[in-house]
Amino acid sequence: MDDSMNAPNFVAFPCRNQATMPSNLLVSPNRVQLSFEELKCFEVVDRQFEPWGVRFRNCIAIRPSNPAFPPHSGTTVLMAAPKNGWLEATFPHWVRSLKAFVTSSQRLLLSVYNSDNELLAQIEIPEPNLAGIDSPIPPNKELLIEAPNIYRINFCAFDGQFTVDDLSFEF
Repeated sequence: MDDSMNAPNFVAFPCRNQATMPSNLLVSPNRVQLSFEELKCFEVVDRQFEPWGVRFRNCIAIRPSNPAFPPHSGTTVLMAAPKNGWLEATFPHWVRSLKAFVTSSQRLLLSVYNSDNELLAQIEIPEPNLAGIDSPIPPNKELLIEAPNIYRINFCAFDGQFTVDDLSFEF
């Protein structure tokens, strides 16, 4: 993945209903960064970013009150819920790379799959990286992963808590 992932060419905000969803974009961006700041605290996140190429499962927006989970930017992050330990996103138009900043209370795996559910790649945070603990891994660990034809991603923290911020991806 080249340095271009550090400069998304499109920042996507949530769309709440069909009336506000654009029917098509005038320009199809190569890179998209999701902005979670307009999401309400404890809002279930599923199709709000669908016009920008991603759907979520088992996901809510929060403004962390626990200082162990600081946001990477802004005040709003994503968290796995209602079930602890996993969060999933799908990309109907396959992506080739993605980046996210993750803070986790447990070992965490980010796995990416193609549309046939074949594992393409994995990246790991091998131990907790909460703020304020003695860990060699800082909070908001940048996870970068690339593979051809990424259709689905899964964050898994083995029943632990984790937050995801500043998720971006390239088509």
